[in-house]
Amino acid sequence: MAPYEALYGPKCRSPLCWEDTVNPVTLGPQYLQDTIEKIKYIQGRMKTAQDRQMSYADLGRRPAEFQVGEKAWLKISPTRRVMRFAKKGKLSPWFIGPYEVLERVENMAYRLALHAELERVHNVFHVSQLKKYVHDATHVLQPEVVCLDETLIYEERPVRILDTKTRETRRKSVRMVKVL
Repeated sequence: MAPYEALYGPKCRSPLCWEDTVNPVTLGPQYLQDTIEKIKYIQGRMKTAQDRQMSYADLGRRPAEFQVGEKAWLKISPTRRVMRFAKKGKLSPWFIGPYEVLERVENMAYRLALHAELERVHNVFHVSQLKKYVHDATHVLQPEVVCLDETLIYEERPVRILDTKTRETRRKSVRMVKVL
């Protein structure tokens, strides 16, 4: 049986099934008027449901606008087996950057100043792919000073031993050392 028949009992009276001989369907302007009224009623109910769902979704939305010269994070999708923006794998970051906003291209698109390693990527992005950058001193990493000799080689020297542990196997014992 059809889903309509399962829910409401009688068969669905549509132009597709005219075999109902007990209650013959009258064709004419009244039938068309009833059909148009039902369609308008259904469209009104669908519009009400859509507006209600949109009001719920709008609570979580925020208008994002960037000024020229501001910095923004660029969202990348960390999909497995897909290489995007020179990052690969599920441990790749969700956002890269921050990058400077060069100009507003359209209502919802911005041009970013990307680094040289992203030269093959188009530099215009939709606002949904950007996130405002709030400056934090912990974001800036200070590079370590490495002493190089004339041959441009450096030597790592241990500072101290942090921890030691001995692991016993069947035949021998292995001593493990954690070095700073």
